[in-house]
Amino acid sequence: MGFQTTGKLHEALEMPVTHNFFKTVFHTGYIEGWGLYAEYLGEEMGMYDTDFDLLGRLEMEMFRALRLVVDTGLHAKGWTIEKCVEYMQDNLSMSEISIVTEVKRYSTNPGQALAYKVGEIKILEVRKKAEDALGDKFDIRAFHDVVIDHGSVRLDTLEKNVDEWVASVLAQTVSA
Repeated sequence: MGFQTTGKLHEALEMPVTHNFFKTVFHTGYIEGWGLYAEYLGEEMGMYDTDFDLLGRLEMEMFRALRLVVDTGLHAKGWTIEKCVEYMQDNLSMSEISIVTEVKRYSTNPGQALAYKVGEIKILEVRKKAEDALGDKFDIRAFHDVVIDHGSVRLDTLEKNVDEWVASVLAQTVSA
C-alpha cells in the first residue's frame, strides 16, 4: 500500500482501502487528539510572540486537565455532578453555567475527555518514534499527510500507518 502525500483529509474518505462502514465512524481519540496536537503545533512553530499571547492556549490546557479529573471522578470515583462543578469552579475561571454544561456533557459520555488527551499523546508518540527512526530524513509535512490522509482511524491503526510510512522512507533511502 503506497502513501499519498496530498494532505487532503476529504480524499481519505474516498480511499478505496476504507470500507464504507468506516467512512461513518469517527474515532474521538484520533479526531480530538489531532485538534490538541494542532494547537501544540502553534507553540512549536513560534506563533506566540509573548507569554501573554500563549496564555489562552495554556488556559485551555488547564481546562482539559480539569476535564480529565472530572471525567475520571464521575465515572471511576463516584463523584457527583455537584462535586465536579465545585472542583472546576475552584480551579478554573469559567462561568458557572459553562462549567455545569461541560460537566453534564462529560456525565453522559464516559471517557470522552480522556480520549482527547490520549489521542494527542499517541500522535506525539508516533511522531517522536518517526523522528528518531528517520533522523534528518524526517519530513514534518509528509508525517502530517500520513496522519490525516487515512481519515479517522483507531490509534493503533494510526501507529501502523506511521510505522509503514517510516519503513517506506527507509527503504527508499537504502535503494537510492
